Amino acid sequence: MQYDAVAFDTGGTVLDWHGSLVDELARVPAWQGLAFDRHAFANAWRRSTMQGIVGQVQPAFHMDDVHLLALDEAVLAFGLPALDAPGRTHLWRAWHRLRAWPDFAPALASLRARVPVVSFTMLPTALVIDVSRRNGFTWDAIVSCEMIGVYKPHREAYATAARWLNLAPERILMVACHNFDLNAAHAAGLRTAFVARPDEWGPAGPPDPHPNMAYDHTVDGFAALCEQVLSTP
Repeated sequence: MQYDAVAFDTGGTVLDWHGSLVDELARVPAWQGLAFDRHAFANAWRRSTMQGIVGQVQPAFHMDDVHLLALDEAVLAFGLPALDAPGRTHLWRAWHRLRAWPDFAPALASLRARVPVVSFTMLPTALVIDVSRRNGFTWDAIVSCEMIGVYKPHREAYATAARWLNLAPERILMVACHNFDLNAAHAAGLRTAFVARPDEWGPAGPPDPHPNMAYDHTVDGFAALCEQVLSTP
């Protein structure tokens, strides 16, 4: 089937948050030489953030606010020395310096030659702008749940994104590596593509590495996704 737009979940699916954060943690001056599991720290930081943002409706905060609270929680839970204000801010802002998975940039360029490509994400708008500029991405649009005021997996988030794109939901392909996102997109009428990101959570592996339902596309990477999507006349 030919699609009129392709929407990408961005955190995790497009961005290597785990590897990026582990590298940032290794460079924190106050924690140099401390023996703690930086992989586990990054995952705890991410997990706490997701628990604080998923499913929110008209919150008085956005995901960056939750990133900061979750950072403080992780520092306390791991028994690490508290960071001074500049160090805390610098590490918190690591989310704005995330690198992308290396197979995404060529896929983005190939897909945009055919259809509009959109970042549809729970990440804050400013964060998506920063990481997109850092990684050299050009989207046709950014649709952040921060803009909508309703966060995935609520049906209203997907319906609003489709309405803003002026498209019927079934004309949009939602791409993600997370079952909860794709299941909700499917329920809202969007077409779905599961892209495996086995390294998303580092050595521990992702909590849901395999599709839990039949999606329109199930692929191991973005090159395979392009091959399937672009092969349709």
